[in-house]
Amino acid sequence: MAIFFSDFFNVSPDLIEDYGAFNISLINDLPLFIDPFLLFNSEKPTYQQLHEDIIQYMRFLKDMSLSDNINPHLVDAWFTFPEIKQNWLGFSITGNRGHGLGRDFAKALNKNLNSVFRNFGEETITRSSHLEKLCLVREGIGRDNISDFTTNLIKNFLATYTQKFALTNLPQNQIKRIKIKKVKFNYNTRSWTHETFQLPYINGDYVLLTPKDILTKDESWINRPELLKRFQEIAGGLPNEVLRAQVNEYLLRILPNDPTAKKKDIQDAITLAIDKFPEVIDHYILVKEEEGEKATSIAEERVAEVKALFVKQIHELVNEYLKPIGFYQNTGNSYVEAKERVLFLKDVIENKGGHRLFYVNNKPLERESDLQILYRLTWYATFSDISREVNDGRGPVDFKVSHGKADKTLVEFKLAKNSFLEKNLEKQCEVYEKASDPTHPSLKVILYFSNQELRKVNRILKRLNLEDSPHTILIDARDDNKPSGSKA
Repeated sequence: MAIFFSDFFNVSPDLIEDYGAFNISLINDLPLFIDPFLLFNSEKPTYQQLHEDIIQYMRFLKDMSLSDNINPHLVDAWFTFPEIKQNWLGFSITGNRGHGLGRDFAKALNKNLNSVFRNFGEETITRSSHLEKLCLVREGIGRDNISDFTTNLIKNFLATYTQKFALTNLPQNQIKRIKIKKVKFNYNTRSWTHETFQLPYINGDYVLLTPKDILTKDESWINRPELLKRFQEIAGGLPNEVLRAQVNEYLLRILPNDPTAKKKDIQDAITLAIDKFPEVIDHYILVKEEEGEKATSIAEERVAEVKALFVKQIHELVNEYLKPIGFYQNTGNSYVEAKERVLFLKDVIENKGGHRLFYVNNKPLERESDLQILYRLTWYATFSDISREVNDGRGPVDFKVSHGKADKTLVEFKLAKNSFLEKNLEKQCEVYEKASDPTHPSLKVILYFSNQELRKVNRILKRLNLEDSPHTILIDARDDNKPSGSKA
């Protein structure tokens, strides 16, 4: 079954492992991304130079953003970048298509470098400047943008890295000469140049490999959620007594006094403090630099989790469990195929260690997207069309499985904690079914992480007379009821 790079190009997974690359899926993006801090903190001179090159370009952008009346066409040339889908990493639930870094990103970056981050590249508190700094404020730039931006700025390295593997290990009929845009920046002409590489080529596109030791999962080492969580701790330890007094006095005035205040209200107040005192960001980054020895080991653990759960386990279960029972020779209708794959996923999560995918530091992430990615990865070697619902009816649903126009089934994934779960179960898929006129009932899949969530779901199902419905499937992702020896 062709699932991963090693399958499509008929090379040993061990060969890719020994080269240091991640064995990506060429069916769906995997939830990994490049963390620029791992470049900064690496002992490898090549990675350190990549980080320096990133910061050099950011200094250039800052200088340009401070210029009066910058030409909009130059903003497009310098601040926007094409989507790099060929590394098959990121946050896409189906396939490998993202959004790229367009004009909205360019405007936000230009604005931030011209205001809150006017000192970028001239920091005196931290050991270095950091690209991730740009996602620590709320306006316009998120972690997805930082990941895409980093990938674009080291594109020459990734292409060269992949080319070396291809020329050494692949036959010529699997390699194609590819001209890639915006690979190197010429500071004399202030323009991006194009380069040609010999790269792995399949299904009408080239592929880029990425070294494992610059990848992480979920959050980069320097990240906004942690800044919000640790802001009061950082503020309380500021070495500048005047700044410390100002920040803490401001926090006392704006933080909710109610001990039952919602987490969002507290985070909104801290966001205001970050906006008023952005210099605290540098003190947070300094703490992360000082804790940097942990970054590599934590990233390695997270990448290993993805490999175990998305690569190793899926590959083993396909070849050892599904193929022997004729799973891929299924000639049933779309409903049968869709349900069998849901039940397979249920078995992986409940009985084979797959629940660990949804946990970081022993805490559940509770994200529908991880479940959706796993489900998409079960659709190999099928004649069915498996796609995201876009405009087929009155709104998007997670998946549509079809055998032509007359045979289709909708699949919707929900978390038990979803506050709109009951309303969605009652109305959502029925609306889609009426609009799409499928031949089969929709499947509703609910993921729960605690006994309390299970009780909530059971109460809802009972109220809706769905407790015995064969079309509603519950998946138990609890961590406290799984055997310690689960297969991973």
